[in-house]
Amino acid sequence: MLEQVEKFTRRLSTVLEWVGLVAVMFMVLITCADVLGAKIFLRPVFGAIDLVMLAQLVAISFAASATLLVGKHVQVEFFVMMFPARLKAIVDAFIQLLGFSLFVVIVWRLTVYGYHLQISGEVSSTARIPLYFFAYGAALACLPVCLLLLLHFLKIIGKMVGDK
Repeated sequence: MLEQVEKFTRRLSTVLEWVGLVAVMFMVLITCADVLGAKIFLRPVFGAIDLVMLAQLVAISFAASATLLVGKHVQVEFFVMMFPARLKAIVDAFIQLLGFSLFVVIVWRLTVYGYHLQISGEVSSTARIPLYFFAYGAALACLPVCLLLLLHFLKIIGKMVGDK
């Protein structure tokens, strides 16, 4: 069962990573077009700041689970590496559970925030792009992070129980 969930989460993370990559490429293109348009043609891209800001949100949030999968998140384990194996596992399980709890709260609050943006009709300042799509998208992009942290936690607990 856990293997199937992990396989699904890996596939979903890969798809979301590609969305994040497209957002980064979009940021590069908009920035180049804006600079060239402003300097050469004296016509900057309308709403370029809004577009880049929202693309950054997409790039960061949609790549989070892929970053977690490949282990590129910042970790500080200076003291933990000196602990005995059992204590390391307990600390790691606690950290995974704490991270899972944090991302559950993030998903919940982003969903609530997206609803408030939707109800109030909040849009970006110059391009007038509705913002609630991006709050909901960031919440959706954090779901695989929740699943991965929960899977890591369950694997650690399984190893600890299996070692007894």
